[in-house]
Amino acid sequence: MPLTQQQLLGIATEYGTPVYIYDAGHITAQYQRLRNAFAKTDTRFFYACKALTNIHILRHIKNIGCDVDCSSINEVKLALHAGFEPGTILYTSNGIHFSEIEEAQRLGVRINIDSLSNLEKFGKKYGHSYPVGIRLRPNIMGGGNLKVSTGHDKSKFGIPVDQLDKILALVSAHDLFIQNLHIHTGSDIKDVDIFVKGIDVLFDIIPHFTELESVDLGGGFKVPYKEGDPETDIERLAQKVAEAFANHPNPNGKHLQVWFEPGKFLVSGAGYLVTEVNVLKETAATTFAGVNSGFNHLIRPMFYDAYHRIENLSNPTGAKKTYSVVGNICETDTFAWDRELNEIREGDLLVFYNAGAYGFEMSSNFNSRFKPAEVLVENGEARLIRRRDVFEDLLKNQAL
Repeated sequence: MPLTQQQLLGIATEYGTPVYIYDAGHITAQYQRLRNAFAKTDTRFFYACKALTNIHILRHIKNIGCDVDCSSINEVKLALHAGFEPGTILYTSNGIHFSEIEEAQRLGVRINIDSLSNLEKFGKKYGHSYPVGIRLRPNIMGGGNLKVSTGHDKSKFGIPVDQLDKILALVSAHDLFIQNLHIHTGSDIKDVDIFVKGIDVLFDIIPHFTELESVDLGGGFKVPYKEGDPETDIERLAQKVAEAFANHPNPNGKHLQVWFEPGKFLVSGAGYLVTEVNVLKETAATTFAGVNSGFNHLIRPMFYDAYHRIENLSNPTGAKKTYSVVGNICETDTFAWDRELNEIREGDLLVFYNAGAYGFEMSSNFNSRFKPAEVLVENGEARLIRRRDVFEDLLKNQAL
């Protein structure tokens, strides 16, 4: 069950606003849904932690049995700090200096490489001694919009599949141990056939890699943001994946494990951002409800045109009126235009739903404003997992 308005109101009252609140139970339920759907398939899940890296969230992810996918060497180090074993950590590089891959190798984690340049450097240094994965660009358009699509033919991610001959030349020249093939087409993918198209691309390539142990289909599962929103049919996806692999056995005779990298799917709905209304401003065009937050705390509406459901926690039964909910940043930071909400008064607390993924994680100190606190609700108990910034945090690391 999601957190109730009364729970959110009580936590915000205790810890102040703005505050990010996370429901550990929701994360567990989402992971269990994946496990149940893919119960008949040899499938492994790596939480794409770029969505939310708070160390307490990572520990919860580990405790429920999920592995972790990292996009930077510092995410790798956070995962190790949270207690993940190196073999449960997947590091997928993107346009990084080779020294970061060298560090990942020293730490003993699983590595995916996304460029011919770094694949060649890896081969020259490690040869067959260390298994590695290759991230391929399948030239498939997938995702909710271009900003979150990563598999199309103009994407910077992965080695284009039409450069397979160059990949094979490097594998042969350096006797590379290719353990995993990885593709990822984007985020907010509601059509499961996009994943099937990716599988079809991989089946043409798999025969070239005789030591392959797994194929990684990425993540990007669509989650609903408002009532009636479509979402990825996880159960149907599991059925399609099972059918695809049953109909296309590995010609090398080796069993292949299937990997996915859910990020937003696990934590989006677990997160809530609670803010306080500073001021109401009536104009001829609209009534602005200005809150004590902005895109320095939740950039998704401004960056991705993302929709977040908003409710008035302080006046949940008030008459419906139309408002434009805006932030306090000295830039245009509109969370919602002409949104129908229960009557808002100055001092009311508003909650933004689906704030668990790319909310706090993409926050900043723009306008020299403080980052908010983070609170985790686990087994009905709320606890502070990151304190709110104070003035000294703005001076930290500056040469004084």
